Amino acid sequence: MQFIDQAEIEVTAGNGGDGIVAFRREKYVPAGGPAGGNGGKGGDVIFVAVEHLQTLLDFRYAHHFHAENGKRGGPNNRTGASAQDLIIEVPCGTAVHNTETDEILGDLVKPGQVFCAAKGGKGGLGNRCFLSNHNRAPEYALPGRPGEHLNLRLELKLLAEVGIIGLPNAGKSTLISAVSAARPKIADYPFTTLVPNLGVVRKPTGDGTVFADIPGLISGAHLGTGLGHDFLRHIERTRLLLHLIDATDVDPIANYQTIQQELDAYGRGLANRPQILALNKVDAADAEEVETLAYQLSQLTQVPVFQISAVTQLGLDALLQKIWQSLDQLTSTELEMIGGL
Repeated sequence: MQFIDQAEIEVTAGNGGDGIVAFRREKYVPAGGPAGGNGGKGGDVIFVAVEHLQTLLDFRYAHHFHAENGKRGGPNNRTGASAQDLIIEVPCGTAVHNTETDEILGDLVKPGQVFCAAKGGKGGLGNRCFLSNHNRAPEYALPGRPGEHLNLRLELKLLAEVGIIGLPNAGKSTLISAVSAARPKIADYPFTTLVPNLGVVRKPTGDGTVFADIPGLISGAHLGTGLGHDFLRHIERTRLLLHLIDATDVDPIANYQTIQQELDAYGRGLANRPQILALNKVDAADAEEVETLAYQLSQLTQVPVFQISAVTQLGLDALLQKIWQSLDQLTSTELEMIGGL
């Protein structure tokens, strides 16, 4: 399945049905009066978040969405039928932007969450609504109002609690394949991963936690260099970042600083997101050099640095235990903040 996380579409709600001019024409009702019915309401355009979609691929070729128009009124005071709403299914985590103003109109996170993007027009009034003591036989009615029309940009941001970040070839895909059932493409060259990968990692309690492997972060990613600009948005919804650093690289500390600078330049609070650091591929590096490197990183960041090997699964149990503890602490903090409001 092709991964598409952005799409631009055009939505138009249905127009309201026209009211009509009509009079009662009954043999034994000499003064029947006006009997023109109102028009029906036009259909709304409604987005709904669903779990069975993981990409915006459906919008790759379908760009125009138009709800049905309301029906015109009928004689004998019959109101026209209102149109059915147009329901558009999107993946959970989809944000709806106004293309012209770049304003976020809706953010669909939970399954079943709905957002009305464009409201249908009201039906026009029939001539019966204009009956008065001064005008016993009105011969005019109102047309239905047009439905709203908007140009929208859909932006999918993956829903994951833990985001795995690092330079290309740091071992992110290998790690997510080692701790979950995800099977991303893995090869010994940079930019092997071209799309984010999701994997569910089971806690000791049996609950599942979603990990996301975020590809393509390099120097200048926030400006569009490499693939990072396309995928930095997927880190925004994560609660915890797992920063992987290749222990066999020439300058792992500089690599760490490069990613931090990109997070800071991108903004949206990513640089301040809680992080866990892990030196990967320690099985292929000199043990003394790894210890020295871990000490230097811990002094620089003031957080403990884990030494792991995603290939041999060395140190993964301790790393996962730290991740569970950190998520539990974040949950407790979030609950305290809610309770203090």
